[in-house]
Amino acid sequence: MSFGDPNNPYGQQPPQAPPQAPYGQQPPVPPQGGQPGYGYPQQGQPQAPQQPYGYPQQQAPGAPQQPYGYPQQQMPGYPGQPGMPGMGMPTGYAGWGSRVGATLIDGLIVGLIPGILYIIAIAVAAPSGPVTPDYSNCALDDTQCRLDAINSASSGSVPALFFVLLALAGLLAFAAGIFILVKEGNTGQTPGKKALGIRTVRETTGQPLGFGMAFVRRLAHFLDSIACYIGYLWPLWDDKGQTFADKVVGSVVVKTQ
Repeated sequence: MSFGDPNNPYGQQPPQAPPQAPYGQQPPVPPQGGQPGYGYPQQGQPQAPQQPYGYPQQQAPGAPQQPYGYPQQQMPGYPGQPGMPGMGMPTGYAGWGSRVGATLIDGLIVGLIPGILYIIAIAVAAPSGPVTPDYSNCALDDTQCRLDAINSASSGSVPALFFVLLALAGLLAFAAGIFILVKEGNTGQTPGKKALGIRTVRETTGQPLGFGMAFVRRLAHFLDSIACYIGYLWPLWDDKGQTFADKVVGSVVVKTQ
């Protein structure tokens, strides 16, 4: 015990100053009122595991799962069919009259130019006068010689332009038919269907048929032709406006306007 310090006669140790924080750092502030501050763990209670940032929140067992993204809306035309960007939303099944009108427009596109070429070919091949076979080199009883003379006179009267026009007309008709099938398969609309605001889609998905199924549908129209073309009239009383070909490939024709 020291009695040398008049200010501390009982020899008690002076209180120690709080430790200084390193230069540039703030000392931690103790929690007030008995409540742990932000960032301080609570003593006596287990800590809940923190989920990493960016991970989906876990749902309670039995809670309904929400699908990823926004829910898809149903089209007003017929249930369960998704929409097609840029093609217009279906508003119902197409009428029989609009389908007939679209077929007439497509037929005009496919057959107009080939038909004109056929007419020109017939006009070119028409003889200007009667053709007389030359029998001068044939004996009276030589039947084969006379037949050769007839064939030679007939073939000589038809110009080569006739056959060229026929071939060109056939190629144009074939190319136009392929173009119609490609447009209907890829977009659901031929030029005629697009003009009248209708298109052909799959009944289950609402998407175009594709070239292959569009070709099969065109072949299946044979079923519509048998029995006095009753299949083409079937959409008049069918609930979905389907022909026999539509029922075979699972397609429907819907409105887009």
